[in-house]
Amino acid sequence: MKKSMAVAAIGLGIGCLAVPAAAAPPPKAVLIDHSMAALIDSKTAVAMLGESIPARVWKLYPANKWGYVTQVEGGFTASGTCVVTARTMVMALTPTLKVMMFRPYKTATAFDAAPGLSTDACRDLAKQKLQESINGVVSSLVNTPPPAN
Repeated sequence: MKKSMAVAAIGLGIGCLAVPAAAAPPPKAVLIDHSMAALIDSKTAVAMLGESIPARVWKLYPANKWGYVTQVEGGFTASGTCVVTARTMVMALTPTLKVMMFRPYKTATAFDAAPGLSTDACRDLAKQKLQESINGVVSSLVNTPPPAN
């Protein structure tokens, strides 16, 4: 019994080492949110995005060349089911104006539907799905080298 607990503890320690540590976004990072205010406010979504991007991603995909967009959509159906779709995208910035053109390099989407949730529980579900989509994009970026320019 003690041996299996020790192995589990070691496994958790190794698992923690494999997850990249998040870094504060660079001052000029382009982080944009286009979410429904009823599900999540833009300030929260941008904060979640900035806090979830590790230093390694900022190094591989510098803020002067790449921008990040989040979007959470959904609401309640006529039958009272909370439906949420969250998307996170990474897009290249134009060289001269440093604006994004809608040509996503990486995209991750997470969605769910849950009947009988309160409005606050639906908002919590929206945050969970947004975090899943952010994690999907970050995982993809960490494991994929940037395209050659």
